[in-house]
Amino acid sequence: MLTFENGFQGSIAAGGGNMPSANSTENDVVFGGIKTLDELIKSTLKIYEGDLFVVLTGCVGELIGDNVPDLVSNYQRAGYPIVYANTAGFKGNNLYGHEVVVDAIIDQFVGDYQGEKKKGLINLWFETPYYNHNWRGDYQELARILRGAGFEVNVLFGAENPGVEAWKRIPQAQFNLVVSPWVGIKNAEHLQKKYNQPYLHIPEIPVGEEATAKFIRQVVEYAGIDKAQSEQFIRQEADIYYYYLEHFSEFFAEYWYGMPSEFVVTADAAYALAYSKFLADQIGLIPKKVIITDNTPEKYRPAITEYFKNNISEGVSIDVEFEEDGYLVEKKIESVEFTSGKPLILGSSWELTLADKKGALFFEVATPSSETLVINRSHIGYRGALQFLERIYSASVGGR
Repeated sequence: MLTFENGFQGSIAAGGGNMPSANSTENDVVFGGIKTLDELIKSTLKIYEGDLFVVLTGCVGELIGDNVPDLVSNYQRAGYPIVYANTAGFKGNNLYGHEVVVDAIIDQFVGDYQGEKKKGLINLWFETPYYNHNWRGDYQELARILRGAGFEVNVLFGAENPGVEAWKRIPQAQFNLVVSPWVGIKNAEHLQKKYNQPYLHIPEIPVGEEATAKFIRQVVEYAGIDKAQSEQFIRQEADIYYYYLEHFSEFFAEYWYGMPSEFVVTADAAYALAYSKFLADQIGLIPKKVIITDNTPEKYRPAITEYFKNNISEGVSIDVEFEEDGYLVEKKIESVEFTSGKPLILGSSWELTLADKKGALFFEVATPSSETLVINRSHIGYRGALQFLERIYSASVGGR
């Protein structure tokens, strides 16, 4: 569901809808489902050849108290590459589950490490796979930027991930880079404790030349590597970026009167922040409302709120709201009074009808996303920002 109704991202092999499941029944609830799970693991190991298997618990197994850790440990002792993670749905959403699974793989599969750290090698902790429909393209763009700046990047997800060997390399990295307002911090803190491995937390995903150049310099400064390569890369990318913007300016000068001047964003914390900053700081649009829908843990909300108040753009302050109920999100947007021009609404498929009512330009940036097919797209960094502008102003020309 998360792959199909979210940009139709697709799945392969044992992913997505093909994932083996115990499919617990009433009999398992009454008498325990551990035997059923044991049979499932045995049959899966016979059918599939894999470098790593992850057993995810669900609500039923955890409610009735099935001893999954003990069962999986038997297979681990027998030499199978298998781990377990307690991911009952009542504990949190898939962002919470993502962090739990990452820690489980680190503890049960990667294991202990006493070797040296490699200067310039970083582990990239960025988006939760499949949660945002652009995640694969965004991972590639961010990795490209970091490599251009002189780093060796250990990519753990997406098209450039080489497999389990990337996970085995995690302890060798100089540091962990977390690019997100909150997702991944828990994992980085765990790695710091386990491997004495520091981490750099950058809340804002960079979009556009100014934000990306600032991002690169911040990472380079933290790593203590030579700045010559990164500065040359910044100059090269800036030249290309502004070349395209210069040609775009002819279109903008001709059609400026029909362009949006105010916007609303409803998305997870990472993209709500990234898009709001780019639109307000680089494009000059006025934010009317920003709603974060990812059920951000309470302990991170004050820092995120402060970031929106003081780090979006000079003279711009946003009172961000946290709301995951789709009905209430719709009501909040419905109450927004747009004052000039055609407004822009960035959200999920659930906001499409409301955007039509408001006469707003609209496109999907959040889950669910059932009106967009994504094969390989990015809206971040240098190249992604240009694609982002294309989508906004194509919508302006096309009237949607």
